[in-house]
Amino acid sequence: MVRTDLVSPHPIFVFDGYCVLCSTGASFIMRHDPEGKVRFLSAQSPLGAAVYAHFSLPLDASYLLITPDGTFKKTTGYFRLADILGGWFRLGKIFKLIPRVIRDRLYDWVATNRYRLFGKSELCTLLTADQRARLVTEDASLRAQLADRATGNIAA
Repeated sequence: MVRTDLVSPHPIFVFDGYCVLCSTGASFIMRHDPEGKVRFLSAQSPLGAAVYAHFSLPLDASYLLITPDGTFKKTTGYFRLADILGGWFRLGKIFKLIPRVIRDRLYDWVATNRYRLFGKSELCTLLTADQRARLVTEDASLRAQLADRATGNIAA
C-alpha cells in the first residue's frame, strides 16, 4: 500500500490565511501555545498550496494538521491538536461523543460558508507581527516527501 500521508516531527497546522475564522483560530492557538509545540502554514503559500495539491483538496475543503503520525483533517485533526497542546484544550474532546459523520458534516457546512459568515481578510493580516514570524515558509522534509511521492519514490 502506498502511503499518501505527510508527516512532520514538529506538528504543522495548515490553515486558510484569508479566512477570518481560520486566521483568528490560528492566532488563538499561537497565543495559547507559548512553547511553540505547533507550527503554522498558510494554505495560500507555495508550500501550503503544494500540500493541498498533494491530497487533491481544494483550499476550502478543510484545514490540515501534519503530525509525526500522519496528516489529519476536519474534526479528527482538532482532537489530535487538543492532544498536542494538552491542558484545557483537551476539554474540547467531549465532542467526540458526537458521531464523526455528524461532526464532520457540521464542519463541512461551516467551511463552505465561512467567508459569508465570518468574512475574508488580506492574507494573514489578522496575525500580529510576532505571530506572522511563526509561519512556516519552507520545510525541507515536507518538500522531500512531496517530491518523493510525485515521482513514486515511496519509502517502505
